[in-house]
Amino acid sequence: MTARTPSLITLRKPTLADQGEFLALARASRALHQPWVTAPLTPQQFTNYLSSMEGAAHCALCVCERKSSSVVGVVNITHIVLGKFCSAYLGYYVFAGFERQGYMREGLQAAAQYAFTKLKLHRLEANIQPDNLASIALVKACGFAKEGYSPRYLKIGSQWQDHERWAVVA
Repeated sequence: MTARTPSLITLRKPTLADQGEFLALARASRALHQPWVTAPLTPQQFTNYLSSMEGAAHCALCVCERKSSSVVGVVNITHIVLGKFCSAYLGYYVFAGFERQGYMREGLQAAAQYAFTKLKLHRLEANIQPDNLASIALVKACGFAKEGYSPRYLKIGSQWQDHERWAVVA
C-alpha cells in the first residue's frame, strides 16, 4: 500500500455530536448500502455503535471531506488483536452522494496507515461479498490482495453469506 498525504479527506473519531448528520446520511444511504451493510439508523443504534467502538479492541473513524468537514463515510477497525498477531478486521461504507469520488479510496488508505502506525497493526483483513464489485474494486485499488473464499462466512440480515477474504500488510 502506498502512503500519501490525503488531499480530499481527514479522519477523526465519531462523537455523539455527529449523531444528527450521521443518521441523516445513513437514512439517505439505505438503498446504496443494501444488501451489504446496515449503518445505524436511530439515535439508540448510533449510541450503541459509539459504545461498541470504545476500548482497545475496536476503532471507528469518520471519513470527512477536507474542505467542508462533512462526514462522507466510515471505516471501522474491529477485533484488534495485538501480541504476535497484530491484526484486525476492516469494515467501511460511503454515504450516498459521495461514492465514486475518491473519498473512500483516500479514507481506506489513511485508515490503513493509521492502523499500521498508531495502532501498531501488521495486517488488516476485509471480508467482502463476491457480488459487491465496488467494494472489491476499492480494496484492490488500495493494495489489498485476495487471500481466499469463505462460504457462509457472515450472517447479513437473516442469511449466511459467502465472502472473499482480502488483506493488506504493513
